[in-house]
Amino acid sequence: MEAEISEAFVRFEREYMGRGPEEARTYLVDDLVIVRLRGVLTPAERQLAKSDDAAHGRSLIKQVRMELVEKGRPLLEALVRDITGQTVQSLHTDISTVTGERIFVFSLAAPLALA
Repeated sequence: MEAEISEAFVRFEREYMGRGPEEARTYLVDDLVIVRLRGVLTPAERQLAKSDDAAHGRSLIKQVRMELVEKGRPLLEALVRDITGQTVQSLHTDISTVTGERIFVFSLAAPLALA
């Protein structure tokens, strides 16, 4: 299930965001799905994060990425629901403009039955 979620996130990033991550890893813990993506920043975003006004550039990157995720949220929730069989209760995410890592945490309606 972890590999299936990771693969689905890579597809989502490529198709919806325009560029896939360098690495994707998923962890299932009780009623949480944690997805860790590495290498998600585009070359232009990396330059913006290093610009003369880096704080403003980092803020812009985070704002745009957050807005894109909010628009794609129904797709992400459906992806997790279809693979886990559980309804998503909430979604939390953040991106590091320093390391290019992004974390998604989904809390589910019930704990996963992991064998």
